[in-house]
Amino acid sequence: MKGWSILALALWVILMGYSALVIAEHGLGLLPIFFGDMAELGWPGQFNLDFMLMLFVSASWTMWRNRFSMAGVCLGVAAFFLGASFLLPYLAYLIAKHRGNMSDVLIGPDFKQDRNP
Repeated sequence: MKGWSILALALWVILMGYSALVIAEHGLGLLPIFFGDMAELGWPGQFNLDFMLMLFVSASWTMWRNRFSMAGVCLGVAAFFLGASFLLPYLAYLIAKHRGNMSDVLIGPDFKQDRNP
């Protein structure tokens, strides 16, 4: 899992560099473009809707994993609005924190599965 953490952080660095270039060239006016493409009902809008639904899934998982605590809700909002720029370092942090135990990373260390037959 250490390799995945390194890959996640490398991808994060690439994303941050690319984002910095886009912001420098076009500013922070993402939302009108993002929703404008969706309103046109074309392929760019379809991609944006698909991406927004993936952001929703990421945010929902983040909140659920943190048991919908206040911190978990705040992390979920960050996951929704920041996307991979949040999720990549968050997963790398969780992998390091839980020493590669993916059960703890994905569902949380306090999860108790009901094993009723």
